[in-house]
Amino acid sequence: MAIGPLLAEALTAALRAASATDGAVDPTVCEAMRRIGYDRDFASLARAGEPIRLVAERVPGWELVELDAARGRARVPRGVQLDLGATAKALAADRAAQAAREETQGGVLVGLGGDIAMAGPPPEGGWRVLVTDDHAAPLDAPGQVVSLTGGGLATSSTTVRTWERGRVVLHHIVDPATGLPAAGRWRTVSVGAATCVDANAVATACIVWGERAPEWLERHRLPARLVARDGKVLRVAGWPAEAGARPSLGT
Repeated sequence: MAIGPLLAEALTAALRAASATDGAVDPTVCEAMRRIGYDRDFASLARAGEPIRLVAERVPGWELVELDAARGRARVPRGVQLDLGATAKALAADRAAQAAREETQGGVLVGLGGDIAMAGPPPEGGWRVLVTDDHAAPLDAPGQVVSLTGGGLATSSTTVRTWERGRVVLHHIVDPATGLPAAGRWRTVSVGAATCVDANAVATACIVWGERAPEWLERHRLPARLVARDGKVLRVAGWPAEAGARPSLGT
């Protein structure tokens, strides 16, 4: 079918993220999201407590999505639905930061629900940001304050968007290999990268990967803060050990 340039850009970002994470971030998770109960506005989920039957089933796979961005055409197999949640909001942050930079000719930080993008020169001392489980937490919440100078920063967490169905607690980060909420070691992962899209894709992938995440982050030199389910914090690839230090989060 014919698609517009904005959707083509969003699909390009989603497929690039899927390829870079070996499918840990996969836009074909839409039906899996519906099966675990995320089939309505999140505010309505708290009122939907009826039990559901959870069955492990691999998602169709991002490789099935055909995209010709230059010609503005895309194809997906019948029955396959796309969910761009792991990249679209971050892409919006990147686009907004660049647009604001071009309009103001000044330094800009844009934050969209835990996804942060920066453009232009930072203020003296950098952009000071509290990194914690919930982007809506008060400034005195447990976490770490870091000073950002550019690029993007994103946090993915299994502690915020949760709901209960039949006394089973579920969350919104799906493992494409099972079609079920990821059950790895980490409850929250924050990653710095050159763009917010890259940061959010990797943070989400780390939740899915579990134990293999730190080695992948070190190998790709992406600073990250990982919080285990028991609250223990692991900092890798240059993420600062002390609050207030200045990590290099993207260039």
